[in-house]
Amino acid sequence: RVPRGSPPDGGWGWMIVAGCFLVTICTRAVTRCISIFFVEFQTYFGHDYARTAWIHSIADCATMLCAPLGSLISNHVSCQVGIMLGGLLASTGLILSSFATSLEHLYLSLGVLTGLGFALCYSPAIAMVGKYFNRRKALAYGIAMSGSGIGTFILAPVVQLLIEQFSWRGALLILGGFVLNLCVCGALMRPIALKEDPKTAPEFLEQDYVPDAQKQDLKQMSNCSPLIKAWSRECFCYCSWKEYDFLLMPAFMVLAVSVLFMAYGCSPLFVYLVPYALTLGVSHHQAAFLMSILGVIDIVGNITFGWLTDRRCLKKYRHFCYLFAVGMDGLCCLFLPVLQNFPLLVPFSFTFGYFDGAYVTLIPVVTADVVGTSSLSAALGVVYFLHAIPYLVSPPVAGWLVDTTGSYTASFLLCGFSMIFSSTLLCFARVAKKIKKPRLRSLTNDVNTKQRIWTNGAIAYSVTGELDQKDVEFLAVDTNSYNR
Repeated sequence: RVPRGSPPDGGWGWMIVAGCFLVTICTRAVTRCISIFFVEFQTYFGHDYARTAWIHSIADCATMLCAPLGSLISNHVSCQVGIMLGGLLASTGLILSSFATSLEHLYLSLGVLTGLGFALCYSPAIAMVGKYFNRRKALAYGIAMSGSGIGTFILAPVVQLLIEQFSWRGALLILGGFVLNLCVCGALMRPIALKEDPKTAPEFLEQDYVPDAQKQDLKQMSNCSPLIKAWSRECFCYCSWKEYDFLLMPAFMVLAVSVLFMAYGCSPLFVYLVPYALTLGVSHHQAAFLMSILGVIDIVGNITFGWLTDRRCLKKYRHFCYLFAVGMDGLCCLFLPVLQNFPLLVPFSFTFGYFDGAYVTLIPVVTADVVGTSSLSAALGVVYFLHAIPYLVSPPVAGWLVDTTGSYTASFLLCGFSMIFSSTLLCFARVAKKIKKPRLRSLTNDVNTKQRIWTNGAIAYSVTGELDQKDVEFLAVDTNSYNR
């Protein structure tokens, strides 16, 4: 049995960061580079913006929609198995896409199959970083999530070059081989057991606060096969529910609604930045270079925001840093329609890329602050699951607006207002929580009575005044001999 302990904040944890870094390159960076194929698909198959945009939408949606499945496999089978299986599925999807004869074929292979493979890799790899780091968590996430930016910076011009040399079919085939590196990343994910993880039955029997009489009774029950099976089933159901009890937390509910609007606003830009630049007369290489700029500045946002929010002065304000980054990306989208040439699009790519990297880094950190480390894997699965519907709907809706209005203005404005609303909603919720805290403290400070609460006659704890960690004392006692 792996001994339980605190996150090591280093050691093999840096290999986990390296593995997660490669996972984000092979998943998020490759997904972003699908937009470079947009014009090629549209020209080859002869369809409009809305129908072609479904390819990117389905890939993003499948990645996020199946994120809880990735967390489930990681929690109950193995993180290593999940990521390796995901790598095989994603690679198969890209290879099959190189033989596509219709958009529907691409919907299934490049959209569903590749997206499902990415889903099995993405959230488990991110959750593993959270298990290995505590004090330097934001910095570790900044380095790990910067793979998305570095991958976009490198892959965008490379993919454009591959398309020119080998056509879009050859480029997809080569990407399929590249994505097989996810299997190597999965091999690096060594499991770790933490103190706050749910305990299994054998570990429960080893705890000091469990009376010897109960230990003996439970050991005797193990000789009775039907009874122990029923008890194990109840424990499994209880543990499964405990994994997702954060869904009832008001703070998580607000975060979930905010994520829906944020995901709607951020997705279309990665699909339409290159086509928008081409309509302004920008060359194909310059348009791909805009994606590279966005990617490399994304790295700066990942690492600098991760490092800054680990500082003592900003650690308490991670939520507000996240809100600021999302709001700034929304403002960038609002100003994009007035940028009509390449020199003006370059600073846009700098600004949007920086704050995109900033809030992407803080999503796992903010989620961990809300639900705790023990529920992080399941919570991240739900958070990324919530990205699915906006990712599926927003690019086709934006494409429909382009087909209807003949310009990108309405699409970009809708994205900007959606992200600003996401930031504002979470900000109001945070302020309301700050206002409520002093009232709760004044009520708890008035409590001066002692209370004794007994559980199954074996465990007692006393609470005096305000409830905190120091006030709770666990005592193994015998109710017949306890006298106070």
